[in-house]
Amino acid sequence: MAINNFIPTVWSEALFEELQKNYVGVKLSSREYEGEIKTQGDRVKINGLGPVTVFNYTKNTNMPAPEVLSDNTRTLVIDQAKGFNFCIDAIDDVQSSPKLVQAAMKKAADALSDVADQYIYSLEDENVSSITKEDLSVDNIVAVVSNARRILMENNVPNSATISLEVPPAVEQLLVMANLLTDTNNSNALSKGYIGKMFGFDIYVTNNIQKDSNGFYRCIARTERAIAFAEQINSIKPYEPELRNGTAVKGLHLYGAKIVYPKEMVFIDVSIAE
Repeated sequence: MAINNFIPTVWSEALFEELQKNYVGVKLSSREYEGEIKTQGDRVKINGLGPVTVFNYTKNTNMPAPEVLSDNTRTLVIDQAKGFNFCIDAIDDVQSSPKLVQAAMKKAADALSDVADQYIYSLEDENVSSITKEDLSVDNIVAVVSNARRILMENNVPNSATISLEVPPAVEQLLVMANLLTDTNNSNALSKGYIGKMFGFDIYVTNNIQKDSNGFYRCIARTERAIAFAEQINSIKPYEPELRNGTAVKGLHLYGAKIVYPKEMVFIDVSIAE
């Protein structure tokens, strides 16, 4: 593929679409604050409001003065910058471009989406409730999942909210063995990582929840707005490498994420019974 035939905007959009298909952790996060991101270090302001007080209304009497709602501002920092840089040899290029570029872009999307999802699962916040269970098994997994739902409900997560539970394959296996999963939401059937429902949770499996040095996986129960995520494909550029006869493509993926509603999230740290 000649460089003058390479349209960066088209390939940026293609890469962005591939990323969206691959995400699990990012997909289950809020994107409403994304806005315009130009450089690493950009900041997205997230404004929240406190609760509204409900009062008894009496006919023909004055209502209380308007309540001044408390507010809080959080800052989502675009502090993650991930790049890729690949080259397609001129011999291969002549035979099959742009198919090779398309295939390479999909490989780049696979790698970028994994890294972004791992970043989501690395987020910490001391205000998030947590559950720890050693030796998770078919016999005790129901109690653990139901406890996570109880915590969310006691934190006043609305019944109308969509809540997800994200687990690694080792926990998925226990859910399947316990015959706990149902599938009542056909719209999610083709969604990447979706495996069914349980106790009102949409259950997702991902390899990007990884075992820590103590042998624990950190599963996450949350609403969609618990984590905010913002990203941009900052640049896609073709060039001719000096020491190679071919076409090279490099790109930059900028993003950041933040736990913005910690009360709508539960960490579930589990080790698997042997």
